[in-house]
Amino acid sequence: MTNHSQSSPLQLNFDNRFVRSLPADPTTDNHRRQVLSACYSFVEPTIVSSPQLVAYSKEVAQQLDLSEQDCISEIFTQVFAGNKLLNGMQAHAQCYGGHQFGNWAGQLGDGRAINLGDAINQQGEHFTLQLKGAGETPYSRTADGLAVLRSSVREFLCSEAMFHLGIPTTRALSLVTTGDQVIRDMFYDGHPKSEPGAVVCRVAPSFLRFGSYEIFAARGDIDTLRTLVDFTITTHFSHLGEPSVEVYLKWFAEICESTADMIVHWMRVGFVHGVMNTDNMSILGLTIDYGPYGWLEDYDPDWTPNTTDAQDRRYRFGNQSQIAQWNLFQLANAIYPLIEQAEPLQKILNDYVDLYTQKWQVMRAQKLGLNAYTDSDQALHQQLHEILQLVETDMTIFYRKLADINTEHSDQSNEDLMAPLMDAYYDTDALSTDSINQICDWLRQYQSRVQQDNLSDDIRRHRMNKINPKYVLRNYMAQLAIDKAELGDNSLVNELLELLRRPYDEQPAMEHYAVKRPDWARDRAGCSMLSCSS
Repeated sequence: MTNHSQSSPLQLNFDNRFVRSLPADPTTDNHRRQVLSACYSFVEPTIVSSPQLVAYSKEVAQQLDLSEQDCISEIFTQVFAGNKLLNGMQAHAQCYGGHQFGNWAGQLGDGRAINLGDAINQQGEHFTLQLKGAGETPYSRTADGLAVLRSSVREFLCSEAMFHLGIPTTRALSLVTTGDQVIRDMFYDGHPKSEPGAVVCRVAPSFLRFGSYEIFAARGDIDTLRTLVDFTITTHFSHLGEPSVEVYLKWFAEICESTADMIVHWMRVGFVHGVMNTDNMSILGLTIDYGPYGWLEDYDPDWTPNTTDAQDRRYRFGNQSQIAQWNLFQLANAIYPLIEQAEPLQKILNDYVDLYTQKWQVMRAQKLGLNAYTDSDQALHQQLHEILQLVETDMTIFYRKLADINTEHSDQSNEDLMAPLMDAYYDTDALSTDSINQICDWLRQYQSRVQQDNLSDDIRRHRMNKINPKYVLRNYMAQLAIDKAELGDNSLVNELLELLRRPYDEQPAMEHYAVKRPDWARDRAGCSMLSCSS
């Protein structure tokens, strides 16, 4: 069955500059293959049997000039399930490569994502609309190009949650079930089962990744590499000037800075991406590709949510800044043929360490409500890192509750000093006398540091509650929404979407989501570790 362009009340204005400006795969039939000297292949989404809208983001819809009536219309569901193409859409899948878990993987590409085109809103802003789970492409390798509801719920909710947390991210317009079943072996353990299929419409100014450039460098296709780099600069970094060696270096430096910004934000809220392969690194410094991600609940710098990474823990929470630098090094290697000077690229990579450290220090001071990070604060932060690991401590709750301690009176007992923090501990019986003494010693140092800044508790609390969220998308919350959605009840998906729109607000009616992970979720699939299966 073939898609047909559709004239309808649903109107989007397309300017498909990616397709127009870059070389296309000359082969147009949809079979798996190595695609050479091309940035994309034309391919249409797979028709699904009975699409149903689960949820949509009203903020993303507004950015695209879509009304509520547009979003609840039948044509909206059909388009964003992949069953119909609007006038102006040019469906295609991107070609890229990547390093996966530290090893070059060769050609990867959009194996289960199909870009519909670049839409322009009334403000002249460009947004690429991409369907994830829309069927086979030339890059699907041995997979079917589809996605299941559980991973799609997680991607949809997390994209929007991250945006409202103030973290650079791709967005999600819609989540649609397909009415079709998809076979998945969730933990690759020989137990496949049938699951409901779904499609997410992802939205970003661009879905270009580090691997988009690596593939051409690896193949020695410098002409296509230059064409893509020049397009990227002209389109997304025009403030740097016309493409040249000097501008290529400025471009790389800007990518390093935006990547550092993104990672610092992840560390601020305890987010662990789980699969920081170079094909999952956005050239715009956006969080991209929500697979086996998670938020730290128990503060453990060695934690990763990814079952595939369970042994080596390459992509663990505490290693994310170093992995980002490693990935940037791979990007530097990819663009080196355009520059042919190793020294300036190496200097930018070296500067990344200082850049990241400075941004991290600013963030650390903000999390504690301080005026600034000073050299003498290093011990304070190191000791905090240590006391958070003495017993099982919920990171999100600890920082939120830390805002409530009294720093204006230094004569409190240990019990009174720790009282606001007790909700952050998973087992208060595990708090030994020695642990309590260490925690209170740090708290008194913190009180003294706040007093040095001459800060009132009201001002400090206001500062901290603007940067330390009360609500994050804990894995168990997403799993509860998935459980209901798989039974045809979408209410919790939409309730969580609404909750996560205001993660820093108190929201008294939603207090039950501002609690520690329940015991039943400690080892349940989908709540603790996740695989890349979708």
